[in-house]
Amino acid sequence: MNNTIPSLFISHGAPDIVLSKHPAVDALRALPARFSRPAAIVIVSAHWIDDPIGVTTGGKLSTIHDFGGFTDELYALQYPASGDLAFSHRILQCLQDQGMRAEIHEQRGLDHGAWIPLKLMYPEANIPVVQVSLPAASLEDVARTGKALSPLRGDGVLVIGSGGSVHNLRALKFDGVTDDWVLQFEDWLLEIVEGNRFADLITPDKLPGIFRQAHPTIEHYAPLVFAWSAADAEKKGRRFHHSVSYGNLGMSMYLFG
Repeated sequence: MNNTIPSLFISHGAPDIVLSKHPAVDALRALPARFSRPAAIVIVSAHWIDDPIGVTTGGKLSTIHDFGGFTDELYALQYPASGDLAFSHRILQCLQDQGMRAEIHEQRGLDHGAWIPLKLMYPEANIPVVQVSLPAASLEDVARTGKALSPLRGDGVLVIGSGGSVHNLRALKFDGVTDDWVLQFEDWLLEIVEGNRFADLITPDKLPGIFRQAHPTIEHYAPLVFAWSAADAEKKGRRFHHSVSYGNLGMSMYLFG
């Protein structure tokens, strides 16, 4: 029986979102009702880039508080998920079968780009989780990584790319007023995904002039490429949430497949 689950791109926002009443929190909490309970979860995050590609292992995964300047309450939060060694090796094989260099990281836990959204989606932490790093090379390699892992979805595995639809920390605003360029970029992204134009997502001369303003670096953009590739890059996706945080931090989320 086919148990294919859609792949997801989620914007995880600032770490303190998990303690807030932001609309994105409600969107993440409501996500599990959209599909069947996953047999396992594979997640890439903007906060782990490695060469060779890294894959977490079995056993309890540590909760990495890879941020600074927040309240003690945030640092006290834990997400005690476990991995699955056999599943990690299957992921490793999927990547290697596509000619990609990858290796198991026995000491690596879940960074905040992974555990914070998962804590909102599956607070019981009772589904096996494997975090996979983004490749260090190019968006084309990010797409290859997603495609290599796409067969897992047929076995009820939830594949997630966790980043941000707009991520320029120098442009954050605490008055809540969103700049026009943020909205323009979000409109472009929506047009690309729902217009089924995957190639435009990774082709430099197809990117809008405001791309580097929206993404001075690409690590929060890359998980969207991964998530779309993990479904079917020839079929459009759908935006299921749109909001902003700290004025200019894009929180849009997309579903593929």
